[in-house]
Amino acid sequence: MTTLVGVDDIEDARRRIAGVIRATPVDRSANFTRMVGRPVILKPEHLQRTGSFKIRGAYNHIARLGTGVDVVAASAGNHAQGVALAATLCGLRSVIFMPANAALPKLEATRSYGAEVRVGGDTVDDCMTLAREYAAESGARLVPPFDDPWVIAGQGTVGLEVVDEAPEATVVVIPVGGGGLIAGMAAAIKARRPDVTVLGVEAQGAPTMRVALDLDRPVVLESVNTMADGTALRSCSDLTLAHARAFVDDVVLVSEEDISRALLLLLERAKWVVEPSGALALAAVLEGRVPGDGPVVVTCSGGNVDPLLLTKLVEHGLTASGRYLRLRVVIDDRPGGLAQLLTAVAATGANVLDVVHHRAGVSIGVTEVEVLLTLETRSADHQAEVLQAVTSGGYQAATL
Repeated sequence: MTTLVGVDDIEDARRRIAGVIRATPVDRSANFTRMVGRPVILKPEHLQRTGSFKIRGAYNHIARLGTGVDVVAASAGNHAQGVALAATLCGLRSVIFMPANAALPKLEATRSYGAEVRVGGDTVDDCMTLAREYAAESGARLVPPFDDPWVIAGQGTVGLEVVDEAPEATVVVIPVGGGGLIAGMAAAIKARRPDVTVLGVEAQGAPTMRVALDLDRPVVLESVNTMADGTALRSCSDLTLAHARAFVDDVVLVSEEDISRALLLLLERAKWVVEPSGALALAAVLEGRVPGDGPVVVTCSGGNVDPLLLTKLVEHGLTASGRYLRLRVVIDDRPGGLAQLLTAVAATGANVLDVVHHRAGVSIGVTEVEVLLTLETRSADHQAEVLQAVTSGGYQAATL
Protein backbone atom coordinates (compact mmCIF):
# COMPACT_ATOMS: atom_id res chain seq x y z
CA MET A 1 0.00 0.00 0.00
CA THR A 2 1.32 3.44 -0.97
CA THR A 3 2.01 5.78 1.94
CA LEU A 4 0.57 9.21 1.23
CA VAL A 5 2.20 12.49 2.18
CA GLY A 6 0.32 14.02 5.10
CA VAL A 7 -0.23 17.59 6.21
CA ASP A 8 2.31 17.16 9.01
CA ASP A 9 4.95 16.33 6.38
CA ILE A 10 3.98 19.45 4.46
CA GLU A 11 4.07 21.65 7.58
CA ASP A 12 7.54 20.26 8.29
CA ALA A 13 8.59 21.16 4.74
CA ARG A 14 7.19 24.69 5.18
CA ARG A 15 9.41 25.22 8.23
CA ARG A 16 12.44 23.84 6.38
CA ILE A 17 12.09 26.07 3.31
CA ALA A 18 10.86 29.18 5.14
CA GLY A 19 14.11 31.10 4.79
CA VAL A 20 14.68 30.03 1.20
CA ILE A 21 11.55 30.60 -0.85
CA ARG A 22 10.15 33.95 -1.96
CA ALA A 23 6.69 35.02 -0.81
CA THR A 24 4.14 34.83 -3.65
CA PRO A 25 0.94 36.25 -2.13
CA VAL A 26 -2.23 35.74 -4.14
CA ASP A 27 -3.58 38.42 -6.44
CA ARG A 28 -7.32 38.98 -6.69
CA SER A 29 -7.77 39.82 -10.35
CA ALA A 30 -10.50 42.32 -11.16
CA ASN A 31 -9.90 41.82 -14.91
CA PHE A 32 -10.32 38.05 -14.92
CA THR A 33 -13.19 38.26 -12.44
CA ARG A 34 -15.10 40.45 -14.90
CA MET A 35 -14.24 38.16 -17.80
CA VAL A 36 -15.49 34.91 -16.26
CA GLY A 37 -18.20 36.20 -13.92
CA ARG A 38 -16.77 34.76 -10.71
CA PRO A 39 -13.98 35.85 -8.34
CA VAL A 40 -10.59 34.81 -9.76
CA ILE A 41 -7.58 34.62 -7.43
CA LEU A 42 -4.13 34.11 -8.97
CA LYS A 43 -1.30 32.30 -7.15
CA PRO A 44 1.87 33.65 -8.86
CA GLU A 45 4.45 30.88 -8.45
CA HIS A 46 6.06 32.10 -11.69
CA LEU A 47 7.51 34.84 -9.44
CA GLN A 48 9.13 32.25 -7.18
CA ARG A 49 12.94 31.86 -7.03
CA THR A 50 14.19 30.06 -10.18
CA GLY A 51 10.92 31.04 -11.87
CA SER A 52 8.71 28.20 -10.64
CA PHE A 53 7.45 26.22 -7.64
CA LYS A 54 10.14 23.57 -8.19
CA ILE A 55 12.60 25.08 -5.69
CA ARG A 56 10.20 24.11 -2.88
CA GLY A 57 10.35 20.36 -3.43
CA ALA A 58 13.97 20.34 -4.50
CA TYR A 59 15.12 22.19 -1.39
CA ASN A 60 12.98 20.10 0.96
CA HIS A 61 14.60 16.95 -0.46
CA ILE A 62 18.18 18.17 -0.67
CA ALA A 63 18.26 19.89 2.73
CA ARG A 64 17.47 16.54 4.36
CA LEU A 65 20.50 14.78 2.82
CA GLY A 66 23.13 16.28 5.09
CA THR A 67 26.65 17.22 4.05
CA GLY A 68 29.22 15.49 1.90
CA VAL A 69 26.91 14.13 -0.80
CA ASP A 70 26.48 15.03 -4.45
CA VAL A 71 23.07 15.29 -6.08
CA VAL A 72 22.00 14.52 -9.64
CA ALA A 73 18.81 15.23 -11.58
CA ALA A 74 17.36 15.18 -15.07
CA SER A 75 15.21 17.99 -16.44
CA ALA A 76 14.59 20.24 -19.41
CA GLY A 77 14.21 23.36 -17.28
CA ASN A 78 12.31 24.12 -14.09
CA HIS A 79 13.35 21.10 -11.99
CA ALA A 80 16.92 21.56 -13.19
CA GLN A 81 17.03 25.13 -11.91
CA GLY A 82 15.34 24.23 -8.63
CA VAL A 83 17.79 21.42 -7.92
CA ALA A 84 20.79 23.53 -8.95
CA LEU A 85 19.92 26.41 -6.60
CA ALA A 86 18.85 24.14 -3.74
CA ALA A 87 22.12 22.18 -3.93
CA THR A 88 24.18 25.37 -3.99
CA LEU A 89 22.31 26.80 -0.99
CA CYS A 90 22.97 23.54 0.89
CA GLY A 91 26.66 23.58 -0.05
CA LEU A 92 26.40 20.48 -2.23
CA ARG A 93 27.65 19.74 -5.75
CA SER A 94 24.99 19.07 -8.37
CA VAL A 95 25.08 17.46 -11.81
CA ILE A 96 22.07 18.03 -14.06
CA PHE A 97 21.43 16.07 -17.26
CA MET A 98 19.47 18.13 -19.79
CA PRO A 99 18.24 17.14 -23.28
CA ALA A 100 19.97 18.43 -26.39
CA ASN A 101 16.88 20.46 -27.34
CA ALA A 102 16.64 22.27 -23.99
CA ALA A 103 16.27 26.02 -24.43
CA LEU A 104 19.57 27.89 -24.16
CA PRO A 105 18.29 30.32 -21.46
CA LYS A 106 17.32 27.34 -19.28
CA LEU A 107 20.72 25.72 -19.77
CA GLU A 108 22.50 28.92 -18.85
CA ALA A 109 20.23 29.61 -15.88
CA THR A 110 20.89 26.12 -14.50
CA ARG A 111 24.63 26.69 -14.79
CA SER A 112 24.32 30.10 -13.16
CA TYR A 113 22.73 28.49 -10.10
CA GLY A 114 25.88 26.42 -9.67
CA ALA A 115 25.17 23.10 -11.36
CA GLU A 116 27.41 21.14 -13.70
CA VAL A 117 25.19 20.71 -16.76
CA ARG A 118 25.64 17.67 -18.97
CA VAL A 119 23.77 17.76 -22.27
CA GLY A 120 22.84 14.37 -23.66
CA GLY A 121 19.86 12.47 -25.01
CA ASP A 122 16.95 13.66 -27.09
CA THR A 123 14.33 13.60 -24.34
CA VAL A 124 13.99 14.06 -20.59
CA ASP A 125 13.41 10.29 -20.37
CA ASP A 126 16.85 9.75 -21.96
CA CYS A 127 18.35 12.16 -19.45
CA MET A 128 16.67 10.38 -16.56
CA THR A 129 18.32 7.14 -17.67
CA LEU A 130 21.70 8.90 -17.73
CA ALA A 131 21.05 10.43 -14.31
CA ARG A 132 20.21 7.05 -12.78
CA GLU A 133 23.35 5.53 -14.29
CA TYR A 134 25.42 8.40 -12.93
CA ALA A 135 23.88 7.98 -9.47
CA ALA A 136 24.62 4.24 -9.47
CA GLU A 137 28.22 4.77 -10.56
CA SER A 138 29.11 7.79 -8.41
CA GLY A 139 26.96 7.40 -5.33
CA ALA A 140 25.27 10.74 -5.96
CA ARG A 141 21.69 11.08 -4.70
CA LEU A 142 19.06 11.30 -7.43
CA VAL A 143 16.47 14.06 -6.86
CA PRO A 144 13.28 12.99 -8.68
CA PRO A 145 11.10 15.68 -10.26
CA PHE A 146 7.86 14.39 -8.73
CA ASP A 147 8.01 10.72 -7.65
CA ASP A 148 9.28 11.38 -4.13
CA PRO A 149 7.54 12.08 -0.79
CA TRP A 150 9.97 14.86 0.19
CA VAL A 151 9.49 16.59 -3.15
CA ILE A 152 5.71 16.25 -2.92
CA ALA A 153 5.74 17.65 0.63
CA GLY A 154 7.73 20.65 -0.55
CA GLN A 155 5.32 21.35 -3.41
CA GLY A 156 2.46 20.98 -0.95
CA THR A 157 3.54 24.17 0.79
CA VAL A 158 1.89 26.06 -2.08
CA GLY A 159 -1.39 24.51 -0.95
CA LEU A 160 -0.91 25.63 2.65
CA GLU A 161 -0.28 29.18 1.45
CA VAL A 162 -3.40 29.13 -0.72
CA VAL A 163 -5.53 28.07 2.25
CA ASP A 164 -4.05 30.89 4.37
CA GLU A 165 -4.12 33.58 1.69
CA ALA A 166 -7.48 32.81 0.05
CA PRO A 167 -9.87 31.56 2.76
CA GLU A 168 -12.85 32.41 0.54
CA ALA A 169 -11.78 29.94 -2.20
CA THR A 170 -14.25 27.24 -3.23
CA VAL A 171 -12.11 25.72 -6.00
CA VAL A 172 -8.33 25.48 -6.51
CA VAL A 173 -7.12 24.75 -10.05
CA ILE A 174 -3.65 23.26 -10.55
CA PRO A 175 -1.56 22.34 -13.63
CA VAL A 176 -0.61 18.67 -13.88
CA GLY A 177 2.48 17.07 -15.42
CA GLY A 178 4.00 14.20 -13.47
CA GLY A 179 1.68 15.08 -10.61
CA GLY A 180 4.04 16.26 -7.86
CA LEU A 181 2.51 19.73 -7.52
CA ILE A 182 -1.10 18.64 -7.46
CA ALA A 183 -0.28 15.71 -5.14
CA GLY A 184 1.22 18.00 -2.52
CA MET A 185 -1.20 20.89 -2.92
CA ALA A 186 -4.26 18.64 -2.86
CA ALA A 187 -3.05 16.81 0.27
CA ALA A 188 -2.56 20.15 2.05
CA ILE A 189 -5.82 21.70 0.89
CA LYS A 190 -8.01 18.71 1.69
CA ALA A 191 -6.46 18.41 5.17
CA ARG A 192 -7.19 22.04 5.99
CA ARG A 193 -10.28 22.69 3.82
CA PRO A 194 -11.98 19.42 2.81
CA ASP A 195 -14.90 21.42 1.38
CA VAL A 196 -12.69 22.99 -1.32
CA THR A 197 -12.76 21.37 -4.78
CA VAL A 198 -9.31 20.52 -6.16
CA LEU A 199 -9.19 20.41 -9.96
CA GLY A 200 -6.22 19.37 -12.11
CA VAL A 201 -5.63 20.59 -15.67
CA GLU A 202 -3.66 18.90 -18.44
CA ALA A 203 -3.10 19.67 -22.10
CA GLN A 204 -5.07 17.52 -24.50
CA GLY A 205 -1.80 16.43 -26.06
CA ALA A 206 -0.39 15.17 -22.74
CA PRO A 207 -3.26 13.66 -20.71
CA THR A 208 -0.97 11.67 -18.41
CA MET A 209 -2.97 11.83 -15.17
CA ARG A 210 -6.37 11.76 -16.88
CA VAL A 211 -5.52 8.48 -18.61
CA ALA A 212 -4.04 7.03 -15.40
CA LEU A 213 -7.20 7.86 -13.46
CA ASP A 214 -9.42 6.40 -16.17
CA LEU A 215 -7.44 3.13 -16.28
CA ASP A 216 -6.63 3.12 -12.53
CA ARG A 217 -2.90 2.72 -13.15
CA PRO A 218 0.00 4.77 -14.50
CA VAL A 219 0.27 4.43 -18.28
CA VAL A 220 3.26 5.33 -20.45
CA LEU A 221 1.78 7.30 -23.34
CA GLU A 222 3.23 6.55 -26.77
CA SER A 223 3.85 10.24 -27.32
CA VAL A 224 2.95 13.68 -25.97
CA ASN A 225 2.57 16.83 -28.02
CA THR A 226 1.90 20.19 -26.41
CA MET A 227 3.38 23.66 -26.16
CA ALA A 228 3.12 23.21 -22.36
CA ASP A 229 6.50 21.47 -22.27
CA GLY A 230 6.77 21.66 -18.49
CA THR A 231 3.89 19.19 -18.22
CA ALA A 232 4.68 17.11 -21.31
CA LEU A 233 5.47 13.87 -19.49
CA ARG A 234 4.54 10.45 -20.81
CA SER A 235 3.61 9.01 -17.41
CA CYS A 236 2.81 9.93 -13.84
CA SER A 237 3.89 7.60 -11.01
CA ASP A 238 2.14 5.22 -8.63
CA LEU A 239 2.81 7.72 -5.85
CA THR A 240 1.34 10.77 -7.57
CA LEU A 241 -1.60 8.76 -8.91
CA ALA A 242 -2.40 7.55 -5.38
CA HIS A 243 -2.52 11.17 -4.19
CA ALA A 244 -4.76 12.14 -7.11
CA ARG A 245 -7.17 9.31 -6.28
CA ALA A 246 -7.26 10.35 -2.63
CA PHE A 247 -7.41 14.13 -2.86
CA VAL A 248 -8.19 15.38 -6.39
CA ASP A 249 -11.83 15.84 -7.41
CA ASP A 250 -11.28 15.82 -11.18
CA VAL A 251 -8.76 16.38 -13.97
CA VAL A 252 -9.85 18.26 -17.11
CA LEU A 253 -8.16 18.88 -20.45
CA VAL A 254 -7.56 22.08 -22.42
CA SER A 255 -6.54 22.62 -26.04
CA GLU A 256 -3.47 24.34 -27.42
CA GLU A 257 -5.66 27.27 -28.47
CA ASP A 258 -7.05 27.52 -24.93
CA ILE A 259 -3.50 27.65 -23.52
CA SER A 260 -2.45 30.29 -26.05
CA ARG A 261 -5.36 32.54 -25.22
CA ALA A 262 -4.71 32.24 -21.48
CA LEU A 263 -1.00 33.00 -21.89
CA LEU A 264 -1.77 36.05 -24.03
CA LEU A 265 -4.34 37.37 -21.55
CA LEU A 266 -1.89 36.98 -18.68
CA LEU A 267 0.51 39.17 -20.66
CA GLU A 268 -2.10 41.75 -21.59
CA ARG A 269 -4.27 41.93 -18.47
CA ALA A 270 -1.97 40.89 -15.60
CA LYS A 271 1.34 42.03 -17.17
CA TRP A 272 2.78 38.62 -16.25
CA VAL A 273 5.12 36.46 -18.32
CA VAL A 274 3.87 32.93 -17.63
CA GLU A 275 5.05 29.81 -19.47
CA PRO A 276 2.45 27.63 -21.24
CA SER A 277 2.41 25.04 -18.43
CA GLY A 278 1.78 27.83 -15.95
CA ALA A 279 -1.22 29.04 -17.98
CA LEU A 280 -3.07 25.70 -17.94
CA ALA A 281 -5.17 26.50 -14.87
CA LEU A 282 -6.33 29.87 -16.18
CA ALA A 283 -7.13 28.27 -19.54
CA ALA A 284 -9.54 25.88 -17.83
CA VAL A 285 -11.25 28.73 -15.98
CA LEU A 286 -11.57 30.91 -19.09
CA GLU A 287 -13.03 28.03 -21.11
CA GLY A 288 -15.69 27.22 -18.51
CA ARG A 289 -14.27 23.86 -17.48
CA VAL A 290 -14.29 24.67 -13.75
CA PRO A 291 -17.56 23.91 -11.93
CA GLY A 292 -19.42 26.35 -9.73
CA ASP A 293 -19.51 30.13 -9.54
CA GLY A 294 -17.63 30.76 -6.29
CA PRO A 295 -14.10 32.14 -5.86
CA VAL A 296 -11.52 30.11 -7.76
CA VAL A 297 -7.75 30.02 -7.19
CA VAL A 298 -5.66 29.74 -10.36
CA THR A 299 -2.16 28.34 -9.83
CA CYS A 300 0.34 30.01 -12.20
CA SER A 301 3.09 27.45 -11.68
CA GLY A 302 6.01 28.84 -13.67
CA GLY A 303 7.37 31.59 -15.89
CA ASN A 304 10.48 30.15 -17.51
CA VAL A 305 9.92 30.63 -21.23
CA ASP A 306 12.48 31.17 -23.96
CA PRO A 307 12.01 34.70 -25.41
CA LEU A 308 12.15 33.29 -28.95
CA LEU A 309 9.42 30.79 -28.10
CA LEU A 310 7.44 33.51 -26.36
CA THR A 311 7.25 35.43 -29.64
CA LYS A 312 5.76 32.40 -31.37
CA LEU A 313 3.39 31.77 -28.47
CA VAL A 314 2.11 35.34 -28.56
CA GLU A 315 1.45 35.07 -32.29
CA HIS A 316 -0.34 31.76 -31.75
CA GLY A 317 -2.38 33.32 -28.95
CA LEU A 318 -3.32 36.31 -31.10
CA THR A 319 -4.54 33.96 -33.82
CA ALA A 320 -6.49 31.83 -31.34
CA SER A 321 -8.09 34.99 -29.92
CA GLY A 322 -9.29 36.19 -33.31
CA ARG A 323 -6.66 38.89 -33.69
CA TYR A 324 -5.09 37.59 -36.91
CA LEU A 325 -7.00 36.51 -40.00
CA ARG A 326 -5.51 34.95 -43.11
CA LEU A 327 -7.67 34.90 -46.23
CA ARG A 328 -7.27 33.37 -49.68
CA VAL A 329 -9.18 35.52 -52.17
CA VAL A 330 -9.49 35.08 -55.95
CA ILE A 331 -9.84 38.37 -57.85
CA ASP A 332 -9.91 39.47 -61.51
CA ASP A 333 -6.42 40.14 -62.85
CA ARG A 334 -7.05 43.70 -64.01
CA PRO A 335 -5.88 47.20 -63.03
CA GLY A 336 -7.61 48.31 -59.85
CA GLY A 337 -8.70 44.78 -58.87
CA LEU A 338 -6.52 44.59 -55.78
CA ALA A 339 -7.38 48.16 -54.76
CA GLN A 340 -11.08 47.32 -54.93
CA LEU A 341 -10.59 44.27 -52.66
CA LEU A 342 -8.54 46.26 -50.14
CA THR A 343 -11.19 49.00 -50.08
CA ALA A 344 -13.78 46.41 -49.12
CA VAL A 345 -11.50 45.13 -46.35
CA ALA A 346 -10.73 48.65 -45.09
CA ALA A 347 -14.44 49.37 -44.77
CA THR A 348 -14.67 46.66 -42.07
CA GLY A 349 -11.94 48.26 -39.95
CA ALA A 350 -9.46 45.41 -40.45
CA ASN A 351 -5.79 46.32 -40.81
CA VAL A 352 -3.81 44.78 -43.68
CA LEU A 353 -0.49 43.33 -42.47
CA ASP A 354 0.61 41.44 -45.57
CA VAL A 355 -0.44 40.89 -49.20
CA VAL A 356 0.90 38.16 -51.50
CA HIS A 357 -0.04 37.62 -55.18
CA HIS A 358 0.02 34.19 -56.83
CA ARG A 359 -0.49 33.68 -60.53
CA ALA A 360 1.43 30.46 -61.16
CA GLY A 361 1.03 27.09 -59.51
CA VAL A 362 -2.55 27.62 -58.32
CA SER A 363 -5.89 26.39 -59.66
CA ILE A 364 -7.43 29.61 -60.92
CA GLY A 365 -8.64 30.98 -64.23
CA VAL A 366 -6.36 32.55 -66.81
CA THR A 367 -7.73 36.02 -66.06
CA GLU A 368 -7.64 35.60 -62.29
CA VAL A 369 -5.07 36.00 -59.54
CA GLU A 370 -4.90 34.53 -56.04
CA VAL A 371 -4.33 36.99 -53.21
CA LEU A 372 -3.29 35.91 -49.72
CA LEU A 373 -4.16 38.51 -47.09
CA THR A 374 -2.96 38.63 -43.50
CA LEU A 375 -5.21 40.94 -41.51
CA GLU A 376 -5.27 42.30 -37.99
CA THR A 377 -8.76 41.94 -36.52
CA ARG A 378 -10.41 42.60 -33.16
CA SER A 379 -12.16 39.31 -32.43
CA ALA A 380 -13.69 36.18 -33.92
CA ASP A 381 -16.90 38.13 -34.57
CA HIS A 382 -14.91 40.79 -36.41
CA GLN A 383 -13.28 38.08 -38.52
CA ALA A 384 -16.71 36.77 -39.51
CA GLU A 385 -17.71 40.33 -40.45
CA VAL A 386 -14.63 40.71 -42.67
CA LEU A 387 -15.23 37.39 -44.43
CA GLN A 388 -18.89 38.26 -44.99
CA ALA A 389 -17.96 41.65 -46.47
CA VAL A 390 -15.46 40.09 -48.88
CA THR A 391 -17.78 37.32 -50.08
CA SER A 392 -20.69 39.79 -50.39
CA GLY A 393 -18.50 41.73 -52.78
CA GLY A 394 -18.54 38.80 -55.17
CA TYR A 395 -15.13 37.37 -54.33
CA GLN A 396 -14.21 33.72 -53.82
CA ALA A 397 -12.74 33.78 -50.32
CA ALA A 398 -11.72 31.23 -47.71
CA THR A 399 -9.82 31.36 -44.43
CA LEU A 400 -6.38 29.77 -44.11
